[in-house]
Amino acid sequence: MIEIRQLHLIQGDFELRDINLSLPSGAYGVLMGRSGCGKTSLLEAIAGLRPIRSGSIRLGANDVTALKPAERGVGYVPQDRALFPTQRIRDQLAFSLMIRKAPESQIHDRVNDLAKLLGLSELLDRFPQSLSGGEAQRVALGRALAFRPQVLLLDEPLNALDEELHEEMCDLLQTIHRETRVTVLHITHSPQEARRLSDCHFRLINRKLEALDQ
Repeated sequence: MIEIRQLHLIQGDFELRDINLSLPSGAYGVLMGRSGCGKTSLLEAIAGLRPIRSGSIRLGANDVTALKPAERGVGYVPQDRALFPTQRIRDQLAFSLMIRKAPESQIHDRVNDLAKLLGLSELLDRFPQSLSGGEAQRVALGRALAFRPQVLLLDEPLNALDEELHEEMCDLLQTIHRETRVTVLHITHSPQEARRLSDCHFRLINRKLEALDQ
């Protein structure tokens, strides 16, 4: 579950005020809106990467408003993927488990499970610079999912992919959601993506958040 109440956020000259959002546990939510309207800032606030002036953020049963990003149980895939250029793919997938000091055997099993789910088994010893756009996006998804987050935040994850890869990634996101039942909030500019993927559809317009009928 993601529940935002009366969120107030200021970023330079930009401001969002009185933002309310409710996304049920296990739902797939899509957030749309024009460029520069604050979608990414809102996602970053949920992840704990953007400070807020006031309001509350609940994820699942927990009020996470004052928690650090690593304490929120959130997997986050930014627009630029932010893969580590000097790490092999297996280490990218293991990263969040390593910093949580998970047992080595658990890390090994989880990396292999993710690689199978995401079609990365043949790429584990490669580096990000050798990957295609679709492969890099799958690695970013795997890294975000590795520690089994309760919430997955996706910032335009299918942007700039060609039509064939776009369809492949839509299928993959649906499979991930079906198999993990993670609560997803996904930013997109594509009405087609919104119709195909979402259970709940939101639009940020004129600095106000609206819940739309499917």
